[in-house]
Amino acid sequence: MTGHMQDQYDVVIMGGGPAGSTLAAFLRRDAGLSVAIMEREIFPREHIGESFAHPLVPVIQESGALEKVLESDCWIQKYGGVYNWGPGDPSAAYFEHAAVISDGVPRWSMHVNRAEFDHVLLNHAADCGADVFEGVEVATFEPAEPGDDLCTVTFKDGRSVRARFFVDASGRQNNVAPLGERKRRDWLSGYKNIAIWSHFLDCEFTENLPGDWNIFRDRAWSPIGCFSFTDGWIWYIPTRQLVDGERKTVHSIGIVTNPAVLEDKEKDYTDPTRFLETIRQVPLLKEMTQRARPVREHMLTATNYSRISERFASYQQGWLAVGDASYFVDPLFSSGASFAVTQAMGAALLLRSTFDPDLSEEVKQELWHDYDTEWRGMADTFALAIDQWYHAIGKYSPESVYWNSKGSSPDLDIREQTFQALLNTALVPDLLRIMTHGSGEMKDLERDGPYMRAFGSAVADPAPDAVLTLAPNVAMRETLGLDIPGFKGMELPQPYELPDEAKAAMAKYWEDPIANSHMAPAPLSEPVPCQRFHFIDGPDRMGVRALERDGGTGLWELLNEGPVRYGELCERLSPPQIQLVKRLVRAEMIHVS
Repeated sequence: MTGHMQDQYDVVIMGGGPAGSTLAAFLRRDAGLSVAIMEREIFPREHIGESFAHPLVPVIQESGALEKVLESDCWIQKYGGVYNWGPGDPSAAYFEHAAVISDGVPRWSMHVNRAEFDHVLLNHAADCGADVFEGVEVATFEPAEPGDDLCTVTFKDGRSVRARFFVDASGRQNNVAPLGERKRRDWLSGYKNIAIWSHFLDCEFTENLPGDWNIFRDRAWSPIGCFSFTDGWIWYIPTRQLVDGERKTVHSIGIVTNPAVLEDKEKDYTDPTRFLETIRQVPLLKEMTQRARPVREHMLTATNYSRISERFASYQQGWLAVGDASYFVDPLFSSGASFAVTQAMGAALLLRSTFDPDLSEEVKQELWHDYDTEWRGMADTFALAIDQWYHAIGKYSPESVYWNSKGSSPDLDIREQTFQALLNTALVPDLLRIMTHGSGEMKDLERDGPYMRAFGSAVADPAPDAVLTLAPNVAMRETLGLDIPGFKGMELPQPYELPDEAKAAMAKYWEDPIANSHMAPAPLSEPVPCQRFHFIDGPDRMGVRALERDGGTGLWELLNEGPVRYGELCERLSPPQIQLVKRLVRAEMIHVS
């Protein structure tokens, strides 16, 4: 796309998908940094992941790409999801369901033709001034030598460029690992999936299904459809595609299952005939696919779901990962692209702050630490939440190879930041509502699933009469941090509560995200004030982080008044401060006696 490759850039990005393109657009628009995208394929190209969660919309609006997407004909507006698991009516929920019921304003996202959507974003990055090179494959990344602040990126054709920072946005199949720091962890989830899918004409729409449960029908609001069956689950997504040169609405239909299932010749879903026969046996799907006919003769496949990198960033070595190159969680809730572009927005802030001469070296290291640990915590807990639901669904299919062969659960070796994310309710309200069949209450989750086991061990309350004492070698400092994930235009999950005027502004924003962009602040526009509790004589000065909404300063003042009974302390604290107390107890910064 771009003709001349410079010898040196501020940032070189490997991969031109949504994460890489969005990051490049932000870096050019907000910081004026020199940026190059190296994409090994030629766009447009086929890609999995055609339905998005609604956090994506505010990010691409903030990057300036939303207008261009909406002007294209590659998308269908999406308002939520229908999930049919086990006996009884399906679960159905709008995005930010409670807010939509309260103010009547739909939050929305998109079903898209990914080949066209991704191409729009890549072209937008070029329009913003990024140098974009397609058909260029990265071979190696070499961190800067001591005394030099430039890394080296070498391509398969032998050429190379130098850069201050290197970003891996190449997706799940990346294989460029700096000096062994990017070791791939084993599976993030116990479920090791394969997806088999294709596109079909003459399908009925999910929003037209009969039944009082269907909240989408009256206003023809398109949802994603997800339907369980014996060997896994099936997605059902309307998209706009060119078929024989004519723009048509087709449905992407995909089976997610365990590769071991395919060893049974009667369940080889890569066979197009058997695939159609199978989906036509699934309740609700069979009504919508009776006339379905495939667009192509063969099925598409993709593997390697739910994996995570050991590290997401290294300030010392000058690299970071965004999107699927850092982690990929099971596609059940269409979170992949939405998380990827939000992570790209955070990466843009991180890099822009790193080039800021007014920030101290200590603050820059703290921001890189936040990017690495907070995003890994989000990935871990989101994967645990999905496995929690899979655990519950498995009870409906005790004979199923898929639902009952998940192996060991990842919560057996969970990391500290995951507990911190659990304590800060990383289980988002939309997901919680669907998992609890509409109640939205933690008490209605399956009690013996992996998320609840981890949550139970993380949130054990001290007894009301237990005495809490601040450890003598603990200090707190005021500094800056990253608000991860920093979703724009979203109401905060419990225990946080937005004032009524802020809720009204959010509703106004969603009426027209372009015209009303000023109504919703972007949490990832600047580093935010925070407090860090840490051991004075400990090697880790990052400690436990508290954003301003967590009330860290007020809690610090109360703890410095001396020992206090837990019950009495809770009467003086907000719900976020109580969660912070539990995190400090777990970190042994507060002693309990």
